[in-house]
Amino acid sequence: MTLAIDLFWSFRSPYSYLATPRLLEMEKRYDLTVNVRPVYPLAVRAGEFFRQVNPMWVSYFMRDTFRVAEMNGMPYRWPRPDPVVVDPKTLAAVPEQPYIFRLTRLGCAAAEAGRGLPFLYEAGHIIWSGEIDGWNEGDHLAKAAQRAGLDLGDLDRKINADPDKYDAIVQENQKAHKESGHWGVPTMAFQDEPFFGQDRIDVLLWRLKQNGLKPRA
Repeated sequence: MTLAIDLFWSFRSPYSYLATPRLLEMEKRYDLTVNVRPVYPLAVRAGEFFRQVNPMWVSYFMRDTFRVAEMNGMPYRWPRPDPVVVDPKTLAAVPEQPYIFRLTRLGCAAAEAGRGLPFLYEAGHIIWSGEIDGWNEGDHLAKAAQRAGLDLGDLDRKINADPDKYDAIVQENQKAHKESGHWGVPTMAFQDEPFFGQDRIDVLLWRLKQNGLKPRA
């Protein structure tokens, strides 16, 4: 029996980026379906988080993401431009957002087309690897979609034809994310049990194997 997990993932989360190759490999290796459910980042969903967090959080967060990337042999740099435009004083999102809404809708449309995880992998790479300045310019995103087996123009046309549909998908994903038992990303949910963070993938795999997860034939 094929097992399935929900993946709550944000285009502005370095931990989401760092988790994606392992999740992609898990889906290839095991009889497993990863239901990609993109959500908006905390800066958009809950800007008050950054006003309440311990001041040491930012420096630890940056140190940890860089060392996890180094440990996993993954290229990593804070994106240029940042997928979320923030107020430098509060770190909360400003009202006008030129990137994150489109990215999140694209993730939903890719999932709808059955190529959600490959799209997260390819788009995440151009945003977070540091190999590209201006990931939002030129044909970088189009080529990422192509590598994921998708056509960016087709995705954009579907979204532009019915933007309310994709906004509703994001809202439903965020509702399910909250109901899963965690607020952070990436969160992997299996049978009403949340597994938060790239450092909980081994625990998730252990639980899945307890429930009969088998390698693909």
